[in-house]
Amino acid sequence: MKIVNAEEKHIPAIRDIYAHHVIHGTGSFETDPPDLREMQARLEKIRSLGLPWVVALQEEKVIGYCYLTRYRERYAYRYTLEDSIYIDPTAQRQGAGKALLSHVIDWAETQGYRLLIAIVGDSNNQGSLKVHQQAGFTEIGTLKNIGFKHGRWLDTVLLQRSLGEGIHQPGG
Repeated sequence: MKIVNAEEKHIPAIRDIYAHHVIHGTGSFETDPPDLREMQARLEKIRSLGLPWVVALQEEKVIGYCYLTRYRERYAYRYTLEDSIYIDPTAQRQGAGKALLSHVIDWAETQGYRLLIAIVGDSNNQGSLKVHQQAGFTEIGTLKNIGFKHGRWLDTVLLQRSLGEGIHQPGG
């Protein structure tokens, strides 16, 4: 497996992976899968912010992706990012999530960011919770019954991980 920057040629696979999670899963609270044009726009937005969007390739097939975005837009949040990870259902539990998350954590630390937030849809999403906890994230709270999808109420679990010097280094 190798991790590379997402390119336009990866968009159809990224869209298919995400569509599966939107239609069948509870990790995303979207209910209608975005089309290719929308996924391209999302990739371009992440790139325009100077943030990473990477894919995991296995024999040139996209088996997962991860990107970082700003946690919030207000200036005071400028050292905090949020991650998103989606893995092809046929490639889950094979280390792609761990590899992708490790890659973006390393990137964020070298860029001087201080905190990474994970917002995990559905408190029963043990795969996502486990990969984040193994990467050093700590659960900081749960928003109970905040979303309704697939006929049931869903929680959102918040996790965070310090980066580099974390909160012990003054901002700039």
